Amino acid sequence: MKNVRVLGGALLVASLLVAIATSTTATASTAAANLACANQVVSKWSVPRLANETIAVSINAGNIGALGPAARAGYGGILLVGSTAPAHFAAIVATLQRETPEKYAMLVMTDEEGGGVQRIANLLVSAPWAQTMGKNLTPAQITAEGKKVGLAMMAAGVNADLAPVLDVDGRAVYPGATNPDGYRSFGGVPTKVASDGVAFMNGLQDAGVTAVIKHFPGLGGSTGNTDFGAAATVPWATLKTTALVPFNAAIRGGATAVMVSNATVPGLSSLPSSISRVVIQFLRQQLGFSGLIMTDSLGAGALSVRHLSVSAASVKALEAGVDLTLAGTPPSPAASLQLAQSTSNAIQQAVSAGTLPLATLQSAAAQVLASRNQVSCPVAPV
Repeated sequence: MKNVRVLGGALLVASLLVAIATSTTATASTAAANLACANQVVSKWSVPRLANETIAVSINAGNIGALGPAARAGYGGILLVGSTAPAHFAAIVATLQRETPEKYAMLVMTDEEGGGVQRIANLLVSAPWAQTMGKNLTPAQITAEGKKVGLAMMAAGVNADLAPVLDVDGRAVYPGATNPDGYRSFGGVPTKVASDGVAFMNGLQDAGVTAVIKHFPGLGGSTGNTDFGAAATVPWATLKTTALVPFNAAIRGGATAVMVSNATVPGLSSLPSSISRVVIQFLRQQLGFSGLIMTDSLGAGALSVRHLSVSAASVKALEAGVDLTLAGTPPSPAASLQLAQSTSNAIQQAVSAGTLPLATLQSAAAQVLASRNQVSCPVAPV
């Protein structure tokens, strides 16, 4: 009976992939054309402009009004933390978006997974823990939850959700220092996580939000929480038949953004995945993902135990093939802006030193630009 249940789950995911194949092919074609235009645009940018586009500035949502300098400097994204935001938050974000160079939209991101991982609760709607949704709701109902969350986010000017979590973890525990997932996961069966995770992703995308599937290549069963220190995933041979199932389904189902974890992968990479070229190459070449790749927080313990600052880790992530770098939240808006600038300086220095090829930086900047903008190709001279 166990094999029958597994086969049934596999057929469910296969049916889901067949049903969306036509629409995702058309969408992929449009996205590829948009990315090609973005590559043309950024080929004319200066190195400082390119570097800034690959950086997300972290800030408490209550201090959003302090990010005018970040918008004008052309940083690619804003990462919001905190439980409350000003009542006129959406108007502030709209003003910031108007102040960017050439009015290219920034990614405005936060974690709205459901359950205990939710931000700016005074403006956004709540959803159950992913595990609760997985146990009690159908995929169609989960899509409705995702769309509800997404519509509230878009109304507030938040256009990207660092969700859904596609890690496979059936343990009914709160996330903490020893387990990053627990209730954050849709469950312990890969095919179930695939169908429910894709459902939530679809709801967000139906609302116009960029859904960021995470934490590639899968944190379920890891040795600890990378926020607090070094951690490893389960062995690569196991990951390939379990943890990768939801990510593969989501990518085939139209995922446009992936967050890479800070965990090492025994049998694949001794480096944190976020700074590992082999992990990024697998995502690009083997899984065929052509969208935006971002890091988990590079201020995490898994990087600091290696004596890597956010700036140094950001350079290594870009060298590995990541497009957008995320950091923890400094104690003040001024400190956030200073960290973003120091990260930009480190990226520019890496280009000058030749360790980060200019073409690699241009490719990353193009991915960030294309993620929230319909880019017009420059008109060829007559």
